[in-house]
Amino acid sequence: MIDIHNHTPLCNHAKGEPEEYIQQAIKKGIKIYGFADHAPMEFDKQYRMDFNDMQSYEQKIKKLQKKYKEIKILIGYEVDFTPVKYLDKRVINAPVDYLIGSVHFLDNWGFDNPEFIKEWDKRDVEDIYKEYFHHIEKLANSKIFNIIGHMDLIKVFGHKPKTPIKDLAKNAVKAIKKAGLAVEVNTAGLRKPVKELYPGDEILEMLLEENIDLTTSSDAHSVEQVGFMLKETTEKLKKMGVEKLVYFENKQKKYFKI
Repeated sequence: MIDIHNHTPLCNHAKGEPEEYIQQAIKKGIKIYGFADHAPMEFDKQYRMDFNDMQSYEQKIKKLQKKYKEIKILIGYEVDFTPVKYLDKRVINAPVDYLIGSVHFLDNWGFDNPEFIKEWDKRDVEDIYKEYFHHIEKLANSKIFNIIGHMDLIKVFGHKPKTPIKDLAKNAVKAIKKAGLAVEVNTAGLRKPVKELYPGDEILEMLLEENIDLTTSSDAHSVEQVGFMLKETTEKLKKMGVEKLVYFENKQKKYFKI
């Protein structure tokens, strides 16, 4: 199993030491484990590490790589693509294995944050979905990232559009294919109100039709969440015809047979 997108206390909303996460991953039989904590930016600072934390973050994970040889440990960042003006070269050029590009904001609205859930009542769901997938398309076209994070996070609270999701996501899927990016199948959605994987089955089918590479993650913010529903998700992907998943070392794509 691969669990490539996980957090540390440096993001200010995760609990448990990185070493505890690794020990749990070993217990779960995970072969490839990646930390991709929220990258710093000059926005939404309370939910991410500071730029001054980057070196200690990277060094701490590298120490764990040397200590635990029985599991492949990777290091990356989850980088917010919006607002675009907050992208920082210190993150983009960091000496890590991969960058996960994610969209958590539409303008300055953190649409997946329960603190701002009332904003959903003030907006049109169709327009929100269109704007969100337009950002995913732009994220792919930027060619900055290696992996698309929780591709349909916009559904987190269970709001669904009337327009078929395949129509809303088709341009984003084309852009992901053209850019050669991987997409994570993220089990965190099963812990959220929507109770679905990110992405859902319809988008997964589109990705498979385009032979877009997939990887898997639990997006753990606590030790207990490490490997959450990964075994079941890996089996689901196998039944859908997936034979291998991807991971990245030094920004280079590697394949892992499942």
